[in-house]
Amino acid sequence: MERRFTGWPTTAYDVLLELDGDPPAAVRQRCRRDRERLVRRPMIALLQDLADLDETCDDFTVEGFVSPHFGRWQHQLAAIRLARNVTVGLTFDLDGLCLSANWWPAEPAQLQRFRAAVADDSRGAELAELLAELPEPFRSLIGGPMTRLPRGIPADHPRADLLRLRSLTTEFPLGSEDWLHTAEALDHVAAAVQRLRPLTSWFVSHVTGCPIVGL
Repeated sequence: MERRFTGWPTTAYDVLLELDGDPPAAVRQRCRRDRERLVRRPMIALLQDLADLDETCDDFTVEGFVSPHFGRWQHQLAAIRLARNVTVGLTFDLDGLCLSANWWPAEPAQLQRFRAAVADDSRGAELAELLAELPEPFRSLIGGPMTRLPRGIPADHPRADLLRLRSLTTEFPLGSEDWLHTAEALDHVAAAVQRLRPLTSWFVSHVTGCPIVGL
């Protein structure tokens, strides 16, 4: 099948530089079409090609040019939905491309299943091992920790840090190498998704209760 994605053009960085900070409405309007053509459409093409390679990636969204929070004018965000509240995120910005494995926001039922799985000697140890063995340049970003442990959990529990969590994100920066501007970027993204799969599959299986499709 012919690929749609040919890489992000280097001029995409010029558009993102113009949108740095909190650009006025006139600048946003002037950059709108160029940003769509040079930044957002390559992300859509990338994910379409990825879905052709991996059927588990066929449910995705790509953020549009809307009034964002936290300075997202210069960040093109996308997400591959693997199950409810479990995603692989993609961000293209001036630092290049970054992927992430995400479980958030936690619903009450999911949070209960998460805590039960982490407290379980087998499933909890598996998650701790998956996080410990993530190769460089993975970065674990722990989100939404509770000050206290859930009721009934002893303070010396070996996975007390995980039991305090209400969400979890692990980032995998791919950087801004020359291949980012070529069709080769698809292969790097596909490989990164595979490296994240054991972690995302743990959440799909043990927290969402959904079957793992395509494995």
